[in-house]
Amino acid sequence: MTARDDRGGENSLPQVPLSALEHYAYCPRQSGLILLEDAFEDDAATVRGTLLHRRVDTPGNRGRGTVRTLHRLPVYHDGLGLYGYCDTVELHPRGRVLPIEHKSGRYVPGGPADIQTAAQAICLEAMFNTTITRAAVYSARDRRRHTVTIDRALRDHVADVTAQVREMLTTSALPPAVADSRCRRCSMADSCMPRVLTHGARFQRALDSLYQPDPSAEQ
Repeated sequence: MTARDDRGGENSLPQVPLSALEHYAYCPRQSGLILLEDAFEDDAATVRGTLLHRRVDTPGNRGRGTVRTLHRLPVYHDGLGLYGYCDTVELHPRGRVLPIEHKSGRYVPGGPADIQTAAQAICLEAMFNTTITRAAVYSARDRRRHTVTIDRALRDHVADVTAQVREMLTTSALPPAVADSRCRRCSMADSCMPRVLTHGARFQRALDSLYQPDPSAEQ
C-alpha cells in the first residue's frame, strides 16, 4: 500500500495501520515484532480483548433514538497515510461524530489508547468533512467511557508516532529491546527476549571497554 502526498499524488511511502500507533506508543519493539516479523502471541489480556472486539466489531448500522451507531467502520487518511477500523462511531444530531475505542483493560489517561483514538478522529474528520474535538475510550474493566480531548498537542503526537512507525516500516529496522516494567504485562515477552538481549548488550559493552587500547601505551 502507498500513501498520498498533500497534492493528491501517490508516493512510495508505506501506509500505517491505526492499530500500530498504539503498539508503537506502548513499546516500539512490540510494534516492530508485529509489523516486521508477523509475530504475535496471546495471553489472558489479549484473549479478553479479542472477545470484547468480537462483540463490538460486527459491521453494522444501528439506531438509538436520534443517534446512529456504526460498528467496525473502515477509515483512512490520505495525508497521513493511515488506515484501519473504528470499533464504534456514533453519529449525533447536528453532525457531531464520536469515535469510541473499546479496550478490555483499565484506561490510562494520556496513554497509548488516546493516540489510536485521536488518529481515528483525524481520519473521520477527513472522511466526514467535519471537526472532532472529543472522542472516547470505553474500558471494559471500568465499565464506562473516558473522554479524550482531541487538541493540537495530541494531533501533533499522532503525526509524530505515524512518522516513526513509517520510518520503521521503510527501513525494516527492528527497535531494540528495553527491559522494564512493561515487559511483565506483554504477551510477546518470550519472542522479544528483552532481558537476554539487554543483558547481552551490556556484557558486550563491558567487553568492548575492557579491551579498548590504552592511549598512553602508544606514546
